[in-house]
Amino acid sequence: MFIDPETLTPKEIYKLLIGSVVPRPIAWVSTVSRNGVYNLAPFSFYNVVSRNPPMLGISIGPGVGERNGTEKDTLTNIRSEKDFVINVVSNKVANQMHLSSSNFQPEVDEFKSVKVTPMESKIVKSPLIMEADIKMECRLEKIIELGSDHLVIGRLVQYHIIDDLYCDGKVNIGKLQPVGRLAGNYNLVENIFLLPR
Repeated sequence: MFIDPETLTPKEIYKLLIGSVVPRPIAWVSTVSRNGVYNLAPFSFYNVVSRNPPMLGISIGPGVGERNGTEKDTLTNIRSEKDFVINVVSNKVANQMHLSSSNFQPEVDEFKSVKVTPMESKIVKSPLIMEADIKMECRLEKIIELGSDHLVIGRLVQYHIIDDLYCDGKVNIGKLQPVGRLAGNYNLVENIFLLPR
């Protein structure tokens, strides 16, 4: 079967893409507004985009639902304050991450709404999520408009990891229990193996 993406609606091609590019890591992004309001949002269009210097990229689409077509608070805050934090989603914070995907109004402190604890960052203004085992402070490098979305690239300026996960310069993935995104569901990384079997 062959499918020409030009013959599909944006929603139809989106469904095929999110069902094919799996599992996707989740960037649980924390930002702060110009007025000091804390914001949280998960993004599964996310990855490392440079190793030297270390940079991470998240793709932020337009608002949906009652905020259809508007700019998301995360993007507004990053434009304004020039920084953000990527908190890694593990099994123990998966429910709070999912709750933070709701459409909150810009004046709502989402840390309070989903019951996680803000923690002061070492370098950037955006807060860390205390309950996340890995947190990455990023300074805005650039924002690239790509079709309907915005690719936000941040330079890693401070890395936080709990002692239990740090082993000889590496992350213990088994102990981390990272959560990934499938098409409309989630997966837990727990079946780790080497190839060839």
